[in-house]
Amino acid sequence: MATMSNEISTIAKNIRKIRKKKGISQDKLSKLAEVAYNTIIKIESGAIHNPTIETVQKIAKALDISLDELTK
Repeated sequence: MATMSNEISTIAKNIRKIRKKKGISQDKLSKLAEVAYNTIIKIESGAIHNPTIETVQKIAKALDISLDELTK
């Protein structure tokens, strides 16, 4: 399952990259996405290796991007 962890790592990197590009703090993203602040931190840091699709969809929507953009 190495590819799965690589994909999650890509998602985490993309969340951070896009969030910073848009000038959104982790705290603001957590509120926009209606996801716990700690969840955002854990996903970006890699502590959560397998976020739920629901969580990733909420984050994508909050960042105003497609799910595809997070997985590329």
